[in-house]
Order: sequence, then C-alpha cells, then structure tokens
Amino acid sequence: MSGAPSDVRFPAAWTGLRVVLGHDWLTGLRGGERVLELLARAFPEAPIVTLLYNPVALPPTLRGRAILASPLQRLPAVHRYYRRLLPLFPAAVAALRAPPADLLLTTSHCAIKALRPPPGAVHLCYCFTPMRYIWTFPDEYLGRAGRTVLAPLLGALRHWDRATAARVDRFVTLSRHVRERIWDCYERDTDVVHPPVRLDFFTPGPAVGAPAGAYDLVVAALVPYKRVDLAVRLYSRTGRSLWIVGDGSEERALRRIAGPSVRFLARVGDDELRDLYRGCRCLVFPGEEDFGLAPVEAQACGRPVVAYARGGAAESVVDGETGVLFQPQTEEALAAALERFERMRFDAAVLRRNAERFGPQPFVDGLGRAIADCLALRRTGS
Repeated sequence: MSGAPSDVRFPAAWTGLRVVLGHDWLTGLRGGERVLELLARAFPEAPIVTLLYNPVALPPTLRGRAILASPLQRLPAVHRYYRRLLPLFPAAVAALRAPPADLLLTTSHCAIKALRPPPGAVHLCYCFTPMRYIWTFPDEYLGRAGRTVLAPLLGALRHWDRATAARVDRFVTLSRHVRERIWDCYERDTDVVHPPVRLDFFTPGPAVGAPAGAYDLVVAALVPYKRVDLAVRLYSRTGRSLWIVGDGSEERALRRIAGPSVRFLARVGDDELRDLYRGCRCLVFPGEEDFGLAPVEAQACGRPVVAYARGGAAESVVDGETGVLFQPQTEEALAAALERFERMRFDAAVLRRNAERFGPQPFVDGLGRAIADCLALRRTGS
C-alpha cells in the first residue's frame, strides 16, 4: 500500500511550480514517509534532499527519484545506527545544498527543517514535531543518565534548533497538540493540517482469522513513551485477550510482564493489519502521540478506540461517540475507561464518517492553502 488514491485532486497552481522536497531520512515506510509519498506524487519532478537513505527500504513510489544526501550517506551501513549520530546532524544539514526552486517543502521531525532554502525560494515546513530527542522525550531516548552526561550537548542542540527555525517561512503541523509545542519551542505560529489516512484501503469489512470482538488491539512502536506497558499489565491481570502489533526497544521488557492472554504479533503487512482492525473489539491507545494514525485507521475500519486523552487522539476520537478517552495516564484510568466502553454501543457508520475528516483530499486542500500563502510572501518580497 503506497502512494495516494487516484482520485486525489491537486491544486492547478502546483503545475509548473519548481519544488524541492526535504525529509529527515529515508530508512523505512512509516507515517512521515506516507506524507512524503503523496507530495512526491504531487510534484513528480521534485528532487528529495535528505540526511541519509537506505536504497533497499525506499518504497516503489520514490525509486528512481533524484535523492541528494548529506555526507552521512558515505558512512558504511549508516542506516543501522544513524540515530546515534545526533550531534553530527547540524553539520550534516549545513553541508547540504538545495537545488534552485520556487518552494522548498520539508517534512520534518528532526533536522531537515534547518536546510537553507535556495536563493529566491520560500520554505514551508510540514513539522511532525520539534525534535523529540532534545525537547519532549530526552529521558526515553537517551536515558536519565545519558541525559545528564549529554546536558551541555542538548542545550547546544536546542539553541541550534531554535535558531534555524528562522529559515522556515511558514510552519504547518499535524495537530493542535503539536502546534502548542512548536510555539513553546520556536515561538512560531503554525497552521494545522491533519495528515492523510488511506481511507480507500482502511475500510469496514469481514473479519479474517478471528470472530469480531475476540481480542482488543494495540498498534504501536514498542518504545517507552507509547506506554504499552499500561495495557500489558492490565490485560495480563484481567485475562482479557490483547493482541499487540509492533516492535521496538521495549519488546523484551513487555514480554517479561505479559500474561498468557497477551499476544505479540511483531510487524505485520498492510492487509493483515486491516484485518486485525476489522476483527478487534477496540483499539487501545495508551500513549501520548503527536497525531497517531492508528486511531483513525481503526475508526475507518468501523472499530472504536480507547485512548489517553492527550495528544492527537484527543482530536481524532470523539469521546462517547467513536470511543472513550481517559486520563490520567495510569492503569487504573485505563481500566475505568474499558469498563465504560463495555457499557456502550458504537455505530460503525458514525466511526467511518469521523475518520473521513482525515483523508488525503482534506490534507491536500489544507496544504494547498498554506503553500499559496507561503508563495504570496515570495511575490511580495515580505
């Protein structure tokens, strides 16, 4: 599953526009790369500037595209350990040169938003979030001991990240939650355009492999801030069936605390993921996400969501109508939310209509307005 539905309409003003796309790195196909795929389809001649990429991991839609990488690309097998090179990212970005263009359009959660636009171009950044490593979750990524040792470096990186935000003429982000974070980090106003969800693929349908409602589902990377441990502990205690899709650094620890009712599925293909959504009783989403595609994908498949009431899920889940929101972020609050969920009934058609707010066409329309406003700055010279 890649690209965008064939019926997505791109603005006529984009035709003939010279665009350079920027993306932090290309090492896999996740939510950020889905956004890039759609933009690559909208601007088929646009080169992509990035810190590094793994040719084997490129989706078919990006193969054959002109890709300009930083000197980090020359390091052997760099795609296996690039996250450890965080202190080198500022120098790597500084070494990049964007080709001539009218518009530099970056999609960034890390460093590529610091790329200097070519002369005469305007820079619009679709910012998934300011760098989590240095602003939001440094303990989760570095550990408390690592954060203490690297405190001077983190301070320097924050200064660099804030200063290079001035290279962006206009910020767009994926949720109101991240808009507040961008203001806190950069003191910049931001448009909100929710990211595109493949509504043509994630649809209600017959369950495959298990009766509908036989299990509850988690779809998440198994890293600390996702708080999958809350669900694992609760379902292990209650004996209720929980299936988990995802892998990551916390998998071994989660398996140690999991009871026999918790099943780990690691990574699955798109077709299997859709079947899992369709067959579950609900999606459990205990983490604080910038947006979170999984809750929208589940609703698009006609399944409700039980989610922590912060972050993007608070914007995509309608409490009492398409799911249940809970707080605080504790096992007890999750248990209470599930008890409330079990007393409710949900209409799959209502769930689907709510998900349709987050399709590719609303994304393209919203981004098109932001690009038009950004280009107006170039015309006026302001």
